[in-house]
Amino acid sequence: MLLPELAEKIVKEVQKLIGEDIIVVNTEGHIIASTDSIRVGTFHEGALLASQKKRKRIITEEDQLKLEGVKAGINFPIFFQNDVIGVIGITGEPQKVTPFGEIIRKMTELLISENYYAEQFDWHTRAVESFVMDWVQAKEWDETFQNRAKLLSIDIEVKRAVVIMEFLGLNSPLSRDNWSSIFNWFKHNTKEVVARSGNERMVLLINCSNGPSRASIEKRLMQFFNFLTNNFGILAAAGVGQAAEPHDIRISYRQAERSLKIKKATGNITFDEDLTLEMIFEEISPKTKSDFISRTIGPLLKEVDLLATLNELFKQNHSLKNTSNKLHIHINTLHYRLKKAEELTQLSPNNIHDLLTMYLALLFLDEQTKINK
Repeated sequence: MLLPELAEKIVKEVQKLIGEDIIVVNTEGHIIASTDSIRVGTFHEGALLASQKKRKRIITEEDQLKLEGVKAGINFPIFFQNDVIGVIGITGEPQKVTPFGEIIRKMTELLISENYYAEQFDWHTRAVESFVMDWVQAKEWDETFQNRAKLLSIDIEVKRAVVIMEFLGLNSPLSRDNWSSIFNWFKHNTKEVVARSGNERMVLLINCSNGPSRASIEKRLMQFFNFLTNNFGILAAAGVGQAAEPHDIRISYRQAERSLKIKKATGNITFDEDLTLEMIFEEISPKTKSDFISRTIGPLLKEVDLLATLNELFKQNHSLKNTSNKLHIHINTLHYRLKKAEELTQLSPNNIHDLLTMYLALLFLDEQTKINK
């Protein structure tokens, strides 16, 4: 419980309150931290007695002659959950340092308590993250896996949908306090499993055994996004997979990951069930996409005006009038550009096959451009 690293932190914090020498001693009577580094590792009989008797012990000048390794001052046992876990000692004239004693002991016990609960939070956070990552990858559950679920109080026998959330534009890692606040936001819903996934992502496993509806999931995520923005100034995006049986949770995870990857640039909530063409994009290799671009609209890659014209044409659902108005060009100029694009690519915007080919190529190009930014 009372490790040298924590003892050193205690010494540094207590020294800010009082200018005397400070020692921290373990329950065996050995000094594990001190403002006087020479004393670290030495035996302190007065602290051992304070630990054994569970009460403070004043060390007088006379005691210096009788007890091993002591200096005049006062020793206080440090309690945690009703047990003595160490002793803190203040060297100096007893009458002078005693008034500070109780304050310093309380401060020390508070530091130890905070450190303990911080360690518990970190352990639980890492344990849940590791378990969830194993769950969404595992095809079979062994006894160890099921025991981990019980230890973490996670119900693995219900239908769930996976939500992957990503924090956008973080300038620095989130602190432990930030993560604690985030997890507390979900705390009242015990049916959900919430896990970190690195410092920029979260995974939420929603219990779907009795719902919830798509609308309620979207509403809950929007409320959480508002919480992030209002409290931490964080923007986020989310991909939502479809509900899956416990042993198929990896499918929902892949769907959520795909949805997030495709739409995260918009900062929106994307449901896998809404994906259409995007579903097949993920199955096509980057090399194939690149080759497809070269074979189709490759001659236009240096023709900025022509590319912009084709992109706008598709945005306007092939309406020539709307496209010319949006680009602020004459309709004849638009016809000229489309004719030139056809000559360079041998693809006609008036042919359905060629039109689809150009549309896919522009989508691949847009995706490639975002990746390379």
